[in-house]
Amino acid sequence: MDRASNNAGPRVRLRRLRADDLSAFAAYRADPVLARYQGWSPMSEEQALDFLLEMQSAPAFVAGEWFQLGIAAAEDDALLGDIGVCVHAEGHAEIGFTLAQAAQGRGLATEAVGLLMALLFEWAEVQRIVGITDARNTASVRLLQRLGMVHTQTLETVFRGGPCTEWVFERVRT
Repeated sequence: MDRASNNAGPRVRLRRLRADDLSAFAAYRADPVLARYQGWSPMSEEQALDFLLEMQSAPAFVAGEWFQLGIAAAEDDALLGDIGVCVHAEGHAEIGFTLAQAAQGRGLATEAVGLLMALLFEWAEVQRIVGITDARNTASVRLLQRLGMVHTQTLETVFRGGPCTEWVFERVRT
């Protein structure tokens, strides 16, 4: 087992995604409310299973490659969401996260992303962590701020065919 598959907090733990996560994964990834600010698109059940199997065995934190970790409930290991991370050769990592609506509003995503940030600073050759979010996604903005990330840049871009303001947040290794 590698470090990316066993990192626990009081209420959540980060672990590898698995084939038995298919039902929960497919359900929250098909939720149009969650998808509105995400770069991913809904997947068929077959595509979702292929993705889960790929992440189950993929090497963690390979430079230039996105890797998804599951956010699981500490008490029963049920999948609540996932966190994507891409470690870049230049010494920074970009993160993105999704939490099922039923698990939102209790600080679980903050706990999970905090665990990932600690893991990256401890295990990977990462000097800073970057999170990019749609400025309208106030829940994600607040989460990144709670974790000590600082708004460093504003980008005007096109997302899903429309204009979008993205905010870049960063936290530097201390």
